[in-house]
Amino acid sequence: MSLTAQRAHAPPNGELICAPELIFDRAAFDRELASAVKGLSSPGEIRSAAVTLLKARQKTGRTHIAEAFAAAPFAARPMTRSYTYLTDQLVTAALHVAWTLLHPKPNPTASEHLTVIAVGGYGRGEMAPFSDVDLLFLTPYKITAWAESVIESMLYILWDLKLKVGHASRTIKECLRLGAEDFTIRTSLLEQRHLAGDPGLATTLTKRLRSDLFTGSERAFVEAKLAERETRHRKQGQRYIVEPNVKEGKGGLRDLQSLYWIAKYVHNVDHAADLIPIGVFTEEEFAGFAAAEDFLWAVRGHLHLLNNRASEQLTFDMQVRVAEAMGYEDTKGRRAVEVFMQDYFLHATEVGDLTRIFLTKLEADHVKAEPILERIFRRRPKVKEGYQVVNNRIGIANDATFLSDKLNLLRLFEEALRTGMLIHPDAMRLIKSNLHLIDDEVRTAPEAQRIFFDLLLKHGNPERALRRMNELGVLSAFVPEFEPIVAMMQFNMYHSYTVDEHIIQCIKTLAQIEKGELEEDLPVVSSILKDGVDRKVLYTALLIHDIGKGRQEDHSILGAQMARKIAPRLGLNKADTDTVEWLVRYHLLMSDMAQKRDIADPRTVRDFAKAVREVKRLDLLCVLTVCDIRGVGPNTWNNWKAVLIRALYRQTRRALETGLEDLNRENRGAEAKRALREALSDWPRRDLMAETARHYDPYWQALHVTAHVTFAKMLRDVKDGEILIDLHPDDDRDATRACFVMADHPGIFARLAGALALVGANVVDARSYTTKDGMVTDAYWIQDAEGNPYDAARLPRLRQMIEKTLRGEVVAREALKSRDKVKKRERAFKVPTHITFDNEGSEIYTIIEVDTRDRPGLLYDLARTLAAANVYIANAVIATYGEQVVDTFYVKDMFGLKYYSESKQRSLEKKLREAIEEGAERAKE
Repeated sequence: MSLTAQRAHAPPNGELICAPELIFDRAAFDRELASAVKGLSSPGEIRSAAVTLLKARQKTGRTHIAEAFAAAPFAARPMTRSYTYLTDQLVTAALHVAWTLLHPKPNPTASEHLTVIAVGGYGRGEMAPFSDVDLLFLTPYKITAWAESVIESMLYILWDLKLKVGHASRTIKECLRLGAEDFTIRTSLLEQRHLAGDPGLATTLTKRLRSDLFTGSERAFVEAKLAERETRHRKQGQRYIVEPNVKEGKGGLRDLQSLYWIAKYVHNVDHAADLIPIGVFTEEEFAGFAAAEDFLWAVRGHLHLLNNRASEQLTFDMQVRVAEAMGYEDTKGRRAVEVFMQDYFLHATEVGDLTRIFLTKLEADHVKAEPILERIFRRRPKVKEGYQVVNNRIGIANDATFLSDKLNLLRLFEEALRTGMLIHPDAMRLIKSNLHLIDDEVRTAPEAQRIFFDLLLKHGNPERALRRMNELGVLSAFVPEFEPIVAMMQFNMYHSYTVDEHIIQCIKTLAQIEKGELEEDLPVVSSILKDGVDRKVLYTALLIHDIGKGRQEDHSILGAQMARKIAPRLGLNKADTDTVEWLVRYHLLMSDMAQKRDIADPRTVRDFAKAVREVKRLDLLCVLTVCDIRGVGPNTWNNWKAVLIRALYRQTRRALETGLEDLNRENRGAEAKRALREALSDWPRRDLMAETARHYDPYWQALHVTAHVTFAKMLRDVKDGEILIDLHPDDDRDATRACFVMADHPGIFARLAGALALVGANVVDARSYTTKDGMVTDAYWIQDAEGNPYDAARLPRLRQMIEKTLRGEVVAREALKSRDKVKKRERAFKVPTHITFDNEGSEIYTIIEVDTRDRPGLLYDLARTLAAANVYIANAVIATYGEQVVDTFYVKDMFGLKYYSESKQRSLEKKLREAIEEGAERAKE
C-alpha cells in the first residue's frame, strides 16, 4: 500500500490564520527531505536528518501562526485550525519517514495494514499552541512486528520535536471493548479523525462505534459526562472565582466540549450548529455558543503563547498580559484587565445558560434522568393559573397570554420561589427575548415594587431569585443602574467574586442571619435583626451599596447619588430614601473605623458616634457592614474583625444612649485599674499600688485586663537587662498575643516588628507603652501565613528567633532581604501609595495612615524609618485587604507633641515613601 496517497495534505475544514504554505510547505519539505537523506543508509542518520528539517519547519510554522494571531487576537477558530494543520503535517511527515524510509514494506500482508487516527481535541481539529497530540494506531488484527517498528520510529521523531504525544495501538475489537469499560476512552473515540493509512479501517471503526457501542447507551454516557462535570466544578470552583481555569472551570471550554460530546453521542451531529435544525438551540443561542467558544479559545491560545507552555489558569499576572495581548485598553475608572475579565465572566455565564437549556432538552427527551430528589419527592406543588409543571420545572402555559401582562416577567420569579421549583429553560428563553417589556412603566408600577420586595423579603431565599434574575438580565432591566456591574471583576486579591455576585452573596448572608442560621457566629447582628429593623431599607441599601463601582469617582459617593433615584423608583418614601442614601454613602465607615483606627481611643468612638447620630442608623450600618465583609469571600470574615466590629458597635451604642461625655480616658482608666485589683486580689496592697501607679493613662484604656495581669507579673519578675516574652493564644481574636517587657531604648518598636517579620508573622495590631520607670510594655497580635493563631508546637521556635533578633544576633534588615518578596502571580497589582496625617482623630497623638502595597517586611521598614526620624510610635493598627494594606500609626514627636507642622509632615512623608519604594524594588529582585 502506498502511503503517499493517504497523507493529509489539505488543511482541516475552514480557513487558516495565514497561508498553509507559511505554516508548513509540504512540497518544499518533501524536496528537502529527499535531498537530505540521499546517500544515507543508517536509520539513525535518516531520522536525525528528518528531525532537523521538521524542527525548522515546526519553528517557522509556529512563528507565522503566533504572528498572525497577535495581529488578529480574536481569530480563535483560524488559530486552532492552524495549529491542527501544523500538527497534521508533522505527524504525517513523521509517519512518512518511519513507513517509507525507515521500515519500507512494498507488499504488506492483510495483517500489516495500519491506520493513524487523531482522537480527542486533536481529532476534533481544535488545538491550542501546546495542546497534547492524541493518536490511535489502528490495525486489523494483533499488531505485527513491522507495525510496531513503524509506530516506535514515528513516536521517537515526534518526541524529538518536543510534542506531548498520547498514543494507543489497538484493533477495532479492542477499541470497542475498552470503550465499553471506560467513558474517557469512549469520549476520545467519539472525536476520531482519520489522518493517514488505510481509510477502510477508519471507516469501519466509525460504523462499528455507532452501531455496537454508542447506540442504546446514550443515557449512561450523558450521566457519566454530567458526573464528570460536577466533579470538575467542585474541584475548580464556581464561575465567579477571580482566577478561573479557562479549560476546566465552570463556564469554561470543557463545559462547551461536554455539550458537543453529548450532542454528537445522542444526536449523531458533527457540529454544534447542527443542533439548531433539531430544535435544541435557537439561532440566537447558537450565536452565543459560538461567541463564547471563540472568546475562550482565543484566551487559551494567548495563555499558552505567553507562558510558552500548556497553561489553563488565568492567574492575576496572566490576566494583565492576556488582556494586553487581546488589545484591551484602560477606560475611565477601570483598568484594561478589568474590562477583559468582565467579558470573560459574561461569556462564562452564557455557557452556563446554554448548558442548562441543553440538559433540560435532554430531560424532555428522557435521555437524562430527572434530579434524584425530584424522583423521590413526587408530590408536585400546585402552580397558579397561567403556569404549568414540565419535568418538575415551572413552565409557561401560553406564551402570548403570559406576555400580554408585562408584570408577568417578574411574577414568574415569585411563583418559582413560592413553589420552590426551578424555572424551565423554555420560560427562561421567553423572558430573555422579551426584556424590552420591562420599561419605565413596569419599573414604577406599585405591583412591580411589591413583587420585587416580596422576592427579597418574603420567601427566605432572595439569593436564588436574584441570581436567576441577574443571569437572565431581568435585574438589570428592572434596575438599569445594575447593568454596568454585572460580571464586573475587581482586580485585586481581596474580592473573591465579581461585583454582582458579591452583592448576591451579601444578601444571602443577610437572609441567613434573619433565619437564625448564623446566631452563634454573629450574635450582635443576629440580636439587632431579632429586635427589628426596617428590612426594606436594609435590603435596598445592600442591593445597591456597590452600584457605583467601575467609575473614576468614589463609588460610595456616586452610589449615594444613584440611590436618590433608585430608592423612590422602588417605592421608598423620602425618609427611607434618605436612610438608604446615607447607608450607601457611608457603607465603609464602620469597617474603616474598626480596622484602621484604634477603637480603644475615646476620640475614635466619639467621632464615629457623631457621624452615625442615632441608634437606628448604627443598627442598620452594623448589619450592612458584617454582610459586606462576609460577602467579599469565603474566608474574609474572622474573629479578629468580629471582635473589632462588636466592640465599636457596643461602645458607640452606649455612647449614643448615655451621652458622649461618658467616653473619656479617666472613666476607662479607673475601670481598668479596678478590674486589675480584682484579678490580682492575692497580691500585697503595696505591690498593687506600685503597679497601678507605674503606667500612663493610655496603657489602661487600650488593653484587656488579661494583658494587664500578664504585664504586671512580667514587670514584677524582670531583672536588669532581661527581655521577657509571653506568647499566648487569643482565641477570641484568631491571633497569638505576644507581650514583651524590657528596658526602653530608641527604635524598640521597629526591632520587634523586624523580629516578627523574620519569623513570617503577620502583625494585625501592635501597642507600645513605656512605664514611668523606663520599661517597655509592648503587645502585638500576630497570625501565621494562613491568618491563624500560631500552633502551640511552633511557639518555642518563634520565641527563640525573636530573642535572637532582639539581642542583635540576627540583623533583621539583612536577613529579610531574601524573604521580602512579592509572589509572581501578585506582581500585576498596582496599589498607589497614599499617606495622610490626622491631628483630629486622637486627643494626644498624630495619626499617620499609610495605604500601600503589602509585602512581608513593610511594617518593619515603616517603623524603622519613623524610629530614625525620632518619632515615638504609641501603637499601630494594621488592616489588610488582599495585596493592599493600611498601616496606621499613632505617634508623637520626641517632645511628646503632635506633628502639626506641615514641613515636618512633608519631610516624614518623603522618608516613608522612599522606604516603601526601596522595599518594593528589593521585593522584585
